[in-house]
Amino acid sequence: MCGIAGIVDLAGRRSVPDGVIERMSRALYHRGPDEEGFLRVPGLSMVSRRLAIVGLADGQQPMANEDGSVKVVFNGELFDHIEKRAELRSRGHVLHTHCDTEIIPHLWEESAEGMFERLRGQFAIAVYDVKRHVVTLGRDRFGISPLYWTRQGDWLLFASEIKGLLASGMVTPRADRRGIDQIFSFAAMPGPVTCFEGVSLLTPGHYLQISPCNEGTPDPVIREQVYWRMDFPNEGEENPETDPVKLADELESVLLAAVDRRLRADVPVGAYLSGGLDSSMIVAMACKLKGPAINTYTVRVDDPSLDELSGANQSAKHIGTKPPIVQDFRASDALEMYPQLIQAAESPVVDTSCAALLKLAGRVHANGQKVVLTGEGADEWLAGYPWYKIARIMNALDSIPGLRVSDYARRGFLRASGTPQYPKEYRRSLEKAVGGPNAWIDSYGVLGLSKLRLYGESMHEYRGTPRPWQDLGMDLDRAKHWHPLNRSLWVGARVTLAGHLLQAKGDRVAMHSSVEARYPFLDEEVFDFTSKLHPKWKLNGFRDKHLLRLVAERWLPKEIAQRSKVIFRAPLDSFHLDPSPKFVEELLSEESLRRTGYFDVAAVRHWRQAYKQMRVGSIPRLSMEMGLVAVVATQLWHQTFIDGSLADLPMWKPDLG
Repeated sequence: MCGIAGIVDLAGRRSVPDGVIERMSRALYHRGPDEEGFLRVPGLSMVSRRLAIVGLADGQQPMANEDGSVKVVFNGELFDHIEKRAELRSRGHVLHTHCDTEIIPHLWEESAEGMFERLRGQFAIAVYDVKRHVVTLGRDRFGISPLYWTRQGDWLLFASEIKGLLASGMVTPRADRRGIDQIFSFAAMPGPVTCFEGVSLLTPGHYLQISPCNEGTPDPVIREQVYWRMDFPNEGEENPETDPVKLADELESVLLAAVDRRLRADVPVGAYLSGGLDSSMIVAMACKLKGPAINTYTVRVDDPSLDELSGANQSAKHIGTKPPIVQDFRASDALEMYPQLIQAAESPVVDTSCAALLKLAGRVHANGQKVVLTGEGADEWLAGYPWYKIARIMNALDSIPGLRVSDYARRGFLRASGTPQYPKEYRRSLEKAVGGPNAWIDSYGVLGLSKLRLYGESMHEYRGTPRPWQDLGMDLDRAKHWHPLNRSLWVGARVTLAGHLLQAKGDRVAMHSSVEARYPFLDEEVFDFTSKLHPKWKLNGFRDKHLLRLVAERWLPKEIAQRSKVIFRAPLDSFHLDPSPKFVEELLSEESLRRTGYFDVAAVRHWRQAYKQMRVGSIPRLSMEMGLVAVVATQLWHQTFIDGSLADLPMWKPDLG
């Protein structure tokens, strides 16, 4: 992975102001400390910060085609570039390097915008078509590589991170309450809105075409297009194969090929190993392909109920690879690292385990490695989360047509526990936005309930609106034909995967330490195969990831292959110890809360004490723990990027050189 940034003159071909692109580049140094490359032409400047992984000696960017009519900066990896390179040469293209970036301008020559449908991998790309004087930004299908953009008057700026935009000096950081509401709706930032006013996250599977003014077009044209949508077969038209051996053989084959492609690199490739099913499968296959000397990395949490080291050791021993390199993580580490985490993520982060992965990526970097494989995506494609099982139970309650017993059960539970709740119409509006009942509505609702208790007056308009769900952009005309489980899988992939696991828990914490994460389960062929499976191969009764477990029995100890889903997390109550850390008290002081205006001062004060009386492990307590962490994280984000007067903590500022 690398970092890219650029600025386009929408009014024509003015020179980009001096120093702008250089400042943007410095803000992205951690994404690409190996090389820096600039493109400067009238009306456009682009930069690449390179993390050299493929084509170490000749992969410098920007890259162009033979006649220089197409120029590219690129963040990511194209895992089939060797095959694509051979195809291009067979059609007469001349290529000079060993780097995957070089195939992009040649594919653009052949297909222009249709190129994106032909790319396979993880990427954020900026293509400058010299003859048309058009810039096109594109992002991979699942949202692995980030790309942000903003229009500031007659200038359009883009960058791999928002810090790159802020460093330009042309973007004033202001809060967008819609983005904050996304965090409280999903514990994720799926976009396209962000917490920064006027800054958008390009949606996965989309490209943005930018045509400045010229003689034929007096006004600039900025056009966002979809080149790929997550899709599933119509219900009843899924893969009809019923032989578990044949299906397991096929999944094993496509997954092994996906791992093989992601081992392509001119530097050593390591892997994260939690001891769970998904990461253990990836490591086992990687060792089969490359030998047992692969370095693996795991986190040891000081809470025995959360620690996964014993499982990681068991998997490593069975696979025959070296014991994992261990990074210790204590509750106090979450506190110490949270300011750094928020700076890396550029948004409030509710999941405290992201701090553990930030520390783990630092350990990978300190060990001299740039690339790790990881297991995200299996839960999304194969129904690995526990709320799919809960949804199955709740749906069974609604077997009598016209009688929503599940609604009475939910509302009765909340009433009995003294938890405030939304009107019935609110849930209906969420279901309408995603094509019907969905397992994730209850899951996200655990945090979402805290809006009713903690939002301040300036956030009241966001408490009961379905807008965050509508902004996800589900194709309802297609979704109404899918099996209900697949509609839930779509939401999980669009929100939790793209908006959290691949961002605050993925790219942002890894690239903060110049480490690239690769995801075999997010291979296009793996998705194509799993998307077409009948739902019973994903959730068989109450056995999640059913088909993957059949494959895993061939590779792993039975207890790992059958292990229940354990969501990696760190303690949530770290911020609410007695006494609380100094910076938490400062961020939650009456003065600081009133300064930001997001939260009700009296409510925050009350619930910081009252939640401790709730039963440990109960849904009401979990809701308040998550809500209070979200409050602290939002205040910390504001302190870091908007107003540095809330606490005695550093505010992020660009290097103005």
